[in-house]
Amino acid sequence: RLISLVKELGEYHALGQRHFATLVRQNSTLLVSFETIQGIRALSENAQPFGFDMVRARGWSHLGMISNGDTWFRDPAVYNFMDRMTDDGLFDSFERVIFYGAGPCGYAAAAFSVAAPGSTVVAIQPQATLDPRMSEWDARFSEMRHLDFTGRYGYAPDMIDAAEKAFVLYDPRQIEDAMHATLFARPHVTRLRMPFMGGALQTQLIQMDILYRLLSRAGAGTLDARSFAALYRARRDNTTYLRTLLQYLDKEERPELATLLCRNVTRRLNAPRFRRRLEALEHAAAEQSDRIA
Repeated sequence: RLISLVKELGEYHALGQRHFATLVRQNSTLLVSFETIQGIRALSENAQPFGFDMVRARGWSHLGMISNGDTWFRDPAVYNFMDRMTDDGLFDSFERVIFYGAGPCGYAAAAFSVAAPGSTVVAIQPQATLDPRMSEWDARFSEMRHLDFTGRYGYAPDMIDAAEKAFVLYDPRQIEDAMHATLFARPHVTRLRMPFMGGALQTQLIQMDILYRLLSRAGAGTLDARSFAALYRARRDNTTYLRTLLQYLDKEERPELATLLCRNVTRRLNAPRFRRRLEALEHAAAEQSDRIA
């Protein structure tokens, strides 16, 4: 169904056994998104690529790079396609080009951005490489180490050197993600920290209704650390963030801060769990005060 829809709107390109590309040409801003079939099914009610929403909402053009499973897009068929798009002048025909992806797709967004110098990269929890000589400390994807990350479009932090701006989003409490993010440190790279958000940041950004706005600002050239911080205030209503923060404060035995958090949350939200925790904290504080007296 997706292929049929794309053929009605634009172009479809088969890229080997596990990849394909879709291209819809509209206005002068091009979003290049990297996604998996599984991610599309999980995150989209109508099983359409994430970029299609931006096409409809903003009138953007869209190049969708889609894989079956997490492949990190390490496939010569993908390399050759990106080479062909570069040689055909696809990227030069747009005023602004944004590369986007999350996780393994975030790696791909950074790695293939070299095909469009002057582009903007938005990568969520990207890996820098899975080359064991560089990332032997990351055991999460050991079964994928047979892939070649030393060849063309290989080491993602080097590939973003041609980008005008790059933004790497990560939770610093996710150790492996934080270490990969550090490898992306460059003068034109802004690392955006999302502590206590966990290992599924793309999902959380969608739930907070800020991912589209974040990419819209990237497309307008107005995304920076300050504008992201304004958007990220939405975490104050995000239950995943609030619960993780409360768990951390309890673990660190910080009852005063936990009490302040619970009071803030219960004033603003219908949160029975926080109300019960607040009652327990206040009861424990009262008992402690009585013992001291």
